[in-house]
Amino acid sequence: MFGIFKKKTEEKPQEVEQEESKSFFSKALEKTVGNIASIVPKGQEKIAFDDIEEILIESDMEYEIIEKAMDGLPETITRKQLRHRLVMLFEHAPDVDMDNLPKPFVQLIIGVNGAGKTTTIAKLANMYKQSGQSVMLGAGDTFRAAAIEQLSTWAGKIDVPIVKTQQGHDPSAVAYDAISSAQSKDMDNVIIDTAGRLQTQTNLANELKKIVKVCGKAKDGAPHQKLMILDGTQGNTAIAQARAFNEMVGVDGIIVTKLDGTAKGGALFSISNQLELPIFYVGVGESADDLVVFSPDDFVDSLLDGIYGKAS
Repeated sequence: MFGIFKKKTEEKPQEVEQEESKSFFSKALEKTVGNIASIVPKGQEKIAFDDIEEILIESDMEYEIIEKAMDGLPETITRKQLRHRLVMLFEHAPDVDMDNLPKPFVQLIIGVNGAGKTTTIAKLANMYKQSGQSVMLGAGDTFRAAAIEQLSTWAGKIDVPIVKTQQGHDPSAVAYDAISSAQSKDMDNVIIDTAGRLQTQTNLANELKKIVKVCGKAKDGAPHQKLMILDGTQGNTAIAQARAFNEMVGVDGIIVTKLDGTAKGGALFSISNQLELPIFYVGVGESADDLVVFSPDDFVDSLLDGIYGKAS
């Protein structure tokens, strides 16, 4: 699997990036951590097994995953013991191959309407642009005029080109034109939006399969990644959505949005485990910069800070 984040033109020291990442996840987990405070006070070196179990249930981690994580742990659990088990749950890590990315690198963004697809596409495009990469957008959700307008507005805000058509036109033609245009202009990335109307699942499946096929005609191997956008406020109910899309066209990875608006941060453990897919990014907020590469270590440490207090 290809990685999706390319090196920044100006590298930050590793410790600075880690602090920024932890700060981001702390913000994302504020509501989740707020629930924890009512179960155990911070500052304890060891916490009872039953209390940890209750904390993880309250954070919306599926009980089957909790059992897997806590199997064999003692009656009182240290931060180090719990940390090892929780990080292990994110075993499906992205395989990043920074040196062999095709050009243009084509990503197909899928997910139900309202999950934050359009905003996430803009955040991805902005991330690429900030790292010195060129990017072309494809407004492939031709089912909704509002989706085309919203993506066009974002393209104007972050100053990237966009290929679009009118509502009701063939989305696979948009995908083809976006990839062809990017190739002729020697661009680095193409990000293509798609419709997400699960209530007409058969039509959507056929449409997505056609888009995938046409992408391959425009460029061999495209799309290079099919990324699923999941609404973090949906918790574990988002897993059923992801399974449906995975069955349609196959999903390479997950981006979780709106994590700051939910107390269900623990659902990320279930999402990664149940779907056996890596989480690539997490989105917080509405600005173009509110997207971060997902780090299992930083995510778990931020959650543990809410349970045990900050590590010394």
